[in-house]
Amino acid sequence: MKKIIGLLAIFQLFFICLMAQSNLPAVDKSPMDMSYYPNNYPVLKIQDKITEPLVARVVYSRPQKAGRSIFGGLVKYGEVWRIGANEATEIEFFKHVRIGGKKITKGRYTLYAVVNENSWTIIVNKETDTWGAFKYDAKKDVVRIDVPTQKTEFPVESLAMGFEKTALGFNLIVAWDNTKVALPISL
Repeated sequence: MKKIIGLLAIFQLFFICLMAQSNLPAVDKSPMDMSYYPNNYPVLKIQDKITEPLVARVVYSRPQKAGRSIFGGLVKYGEVWRIGANEATEIEFFKHVRIGGKKITKGRYTLYAVVNENSWTIIVNKETDTWGAFKYDAKKDVVRIDVPTQKTEFPVESLAMGFEKTALGFNLIVAWDNTKVALPISL
């Protein structure tokens, strides 16, 4: 009798595990990613190689080009775009920074862009935890800054974001297809 009850318990546990796995979502076509400034901050932290404090982190989805026309096609010129796919891209500052000469207090913000052929208007907005740009509210903008577009050396298949150090702080680089922009952020 004890063996039967034991086998039933094991079978039930196995069945519950199978059921739990079936509720997990498939891998998204535009998986989320994140970048830190300074670059590789978490790895440097566990290696005790930190030379400067954590300043920023960007969390974004990485849509694929997949043969599509991106800028002026999928991403319409002159319209607000969430800079990525799915949830709107968010940036978190761990200390006060300046963008376009305006002080941005530490905290979490959503990034949007109005894309044009030769420049983008990057928007830092107070509304967070939103999907797409469907509920974008210009009244919640913290700052808007125009940045020129640049051509990439090679096409970028998946949207990518990262930071690069500058003399006055750092740039947030956004690249996709054959276009990239740099958002200057000063300390």
